[in-house]
Amino acid sequence: MFLLFTLSGYAAGYKGLTTGGWQIRFDDQKGGVSLYKKSKNICEGLYASYLWGEQTVTTRDYARHKVSIRKISDAFGKGTLYKIEHTDKSLPKLTQYFYLYLDKEYILTEFSIEGKNNVASNRMAPVNVDRMAELLPAGDNRALFMPFDNDKWIRYQSHALNFDTLTSYEVTAVFNNEGRSGLVVGSVEHDNWKTAVMLGKGGHRNIGSLTCYGGVADELTRDVKPHGALKGKKIKSPKILLGFFENWCDGLETYAKVNAIISPPKEWGKAVPFGWNSWGALQFNLTYEKAMEVSDFIKQNLQNNHFVNPDHTVYVGLDSGWDCMNEEQLKLFITKCKSNGQIGGIYWTPFTDWARDPERTVDAAPEYKYKDIYLYANGKPQELDGAYAIDPTHPAVEAMMKKTSSLFHRTGFEYVKMDFMTHGAMEADKWYLPEVTTGIQGYNYGMQLLDKYFGDMYINLSISPVFPAQYAQSRRIACDAWNKIKDTEYTLNALSYGWWQKYIYQFNDADHIVLRDATDGENRARITSGVITGIYIGGDDFSAAGGKDGKDKALKYLTNPDINALATGEVFRPVEGNGAQSEQIFVRKEKDGTFHCALF
Repeated sequence: MFLLFTLSGYAAGYKGLTTGGWQIRFDDQKGGVSLYKKSKNICEGLYASYLWGEQTVTTRDYARHKVSIRKISDAFGKGTLYKIEHTDKSLPKLTQYFYLYLDKEYILTEFSIEGKNNVASNRMAPVNVDRMAELLPAGDNRALFMPFDNDKWIRYQSHALNFDTLTSYEVTAVFNNEGRSGLVVGSVEHDNWKTAVMLGKGGHRNIGSLTCYGGVADELTRDVKPHGALKGKKIKSPKILLGFFENWCDGLETYAKVNAIISPPKEWGKAVPFGWNSWGALQFNLTYEKAMEVSDFIKQNLQNNHFVNPDHTVYVGLDSGWDCMNEEQLKLFITKCKSNGQIGGIYWTPFTDWARDPERTVDAAPEYKYKDIYLYANGKPQELDGAYAIDPTHPAVEAMMKKTSSLFHRTGFEYVKMDFMTHGAMEADKWYLPEVTTGIQGYNYGMQLLDKYFGDMYINLSISPVFPAQYAQSRRIACDAWNKIKDTEYTLNALSYGWWQKYIYQFNDADHIVLRDATDGENRARITSGVITGIYIGGDDFSAAGGKDGKDKALKYLTNPDINALATGEVFRPVEGNGAQSEQIFVRKEKDGTFHCALF
């Protein structure tokens, strides 16, 4: 049931609603929305905008506006839909939607445009505020930079409010680091758009302008082309969460949990993985014989000494270089793992051509050459990290997935690390499937195929976008990290501002833990960084020819029963939010109300 109304107490021209602690009103003279939470001014003059051809159109450009409301009950709870329809003879119809819930500290908003004929846009911004209200008290006020992916050793950062502009990817928080209150804004849908939050210069009490839009494509999304356009008689922006929280950490966790309602994390009914990965120390020195020796070393020295997960299992992973083994050797390796009470893991990069050889035939689909399946930008193959990007929608990619997953299943692997996934999300001149017009659409298509062929395995994403998250049980929280204190600090930087990703994946991944050639203090810090982040993976050379240092330190540091008991996969979160480096204090509240604290 729809009701048209004007809320008493506001001047003519204002149509408003109060529900669940939120107050929303629309000024049809200025074409903007004001939001209040418990009488706190969150923003005024919020409008939607989109790119239409070369023209930026906003809700302010429309001649007519109609407000209606109706009660809703959905996956988020009971609430009210506040809808504003904007019409103009010369423009597509624009409809804004605001979802307000009785017991939530956030609202959700999105908008659509539609026409009699097809409309198209590659930039749709549900949230535009030219000048934000003073949300925060005086003090140490900050805004977070969140990266799109974890490639090229990118870092999270908490910025003081002295920047001219700041672009954060998918989500940001603007908060007071002393009182803890803060605004959280970000996309909760990741089917069609890469989303950014752009903040403008303000004062010490708050940011200036705020724009949250779908359609970002730049160096940090690894793109050289503009974002692709959505096309159709009706197209929709990403859905955006906007909330004000007493604690900004609670706000980011709530943001993650809302994402998880829309796209639930990939199920995993077993304990957090403990284990080992060959890329830590062995890398391309991996051989069949060494893999067998590592399995035995773990069985004889670590599994019987508290390095085992609550399921009494250890995962032994072969990383890049496993193709030095033939199929029979892979089967024998799995037989060895099973006899030792272990699960075998393996590695693949589904969206890359490392040979960069356009004339090479695709083994799994010999009717194609690699030049047929690249993601081209401006007519050229796209290179990232030394590999050409492959179109996830091309049938040759599905053929490769079918062939590779068949090998992994025949040989008995149950865990797979998928790497360099961002290649599959790049914007391109076109895709094999004409209905795919954006990089994230292509990536989702490829990940759905990945789930089809590898979905019964544990999937751990390495280099990849943060979102979409529903295709894997875990994801590397940062880029590669080894044994020095700088590696621990880099991992903890990502934990400091990205710990909340635990709620969109089953577990975060702190990368393999290498102990050799480092001090005892560095070893303890690196172990702790893994335990408080998520999955718990060693990386030293445990083969017969492996150095004594790495083995001795593994026996010393991977076998502490009290520390290992904390490695449940439940994440610790930061106490502070101070800057570009990692935080030093992390806490986890246990179900019995007690706290564990990790101090660096």
